[in-house]
Amino acid sequence: MLEFDRVSRRFGDVYALDALSFSVPSGSLCGFCGPNGAGKTTAMRVLVGVLRADGGEVRWRGDPVDRELCRRFGYLPEERGLYPAMAVEDHLVYLARLRGVAKERARRSARRIIEAFELGAVADRRIDSLSLGNAQRVQLASALVHDPVLVVLDEPFNGLDPLAAERLAELLRRRVADGATVLLSSHQLDAVERLCDRVIVLDHGRTVLEGPTHEVRRGVDGVERPLVDAFRTAVTVTDADERPEGPTLARHDA
Repeated sequence: MLEFDRVSRRFGDVYALDALSFSVPSGSLCGFCGPNGAGKTTAMRVLVGVLRADGGEVRWRGDPVDRELCRRFGYLPEERGLYPAMAVEDHLVYLARLRGVAKERARRSARRIIEAFELGAVADRRIDSLSLGNAQRVQLASALVHDPVLVVLDEPFNGLDPLAAERLAELLRRRVADGATVLLSSHQLDAVERLCDRVIVLDHGRTVLEGPTHEVRRGVDGVERPLVDAFRTAVTVTDADERPEGPTLARHDA
C-alpha cells in the first residue's frame, strides 16, 4: 500500500501540500486528479524523491520511502527529459541499468518494452530524430523498462494519439494484473473513468475525494453520474466543514 500521512510542502508562504493524506492499495490503478495548482505534481515529486517534504511521511508497504525504494519506482515527470543523442534502445538500457537492473536483463527488458510500444522501427534511431509522438512513447517506456513496483505518471496521455493511448492503457492494466501499483495524474477525466479502479481528487493541497471509481461516481446521494460531475462538486466546495461526508468522501482536517 502507498500511504501519504499528513505530508506538507511549502513554497514560500504557499502550502502546495497541506497535511495531505491518502492511501492507494497495492495492485490498484489509481487516478490522481485535481484542478491546476491542486498539488498533484508536487505530491508526485515528493513521492519519488525529487522534492523533500516539510512534514509528514510517505510510506510504501509500511516502510518510509527512501532513496533505495525510489529506485524501484517508475516516474514520468511533467517536464519530459530524454538524452537526445542516444539511440532509443541504448537509452532504455542505460536507464534500466541506473535502476540496478543487470546488463543482459536490461537489454531484454528494453526490447520487450520497445515491442509493447511499437517502437521497433525507430529502436536504432537517435532520440532527437523522433517525432513528438514517438518521443513521448520512449518517455513512457523509460518509466516502465525496469519493471517498477509502483508506476507514477504525470499526464501520461499528453502527445499520444488515440491508438497509442489505448496501447498505454492496456500495458498499464497488464502491469497491475502482474502486481504493480499505478498512480497517474490526468486532466482527461473520461480516460481516468475508463481506466482507473480508484480515484483521488486534490484541491488546495488536500484530499477532497477518494475511493473506488464506481463509488465516487455514485456519490453520497447514491445517484450514478459521470466522474466529471463528482469532480466538479468536490473542488467547488472549498470549506472543509461544509463538505458532505460519506463512504466515498475523505476529510483530512489539519
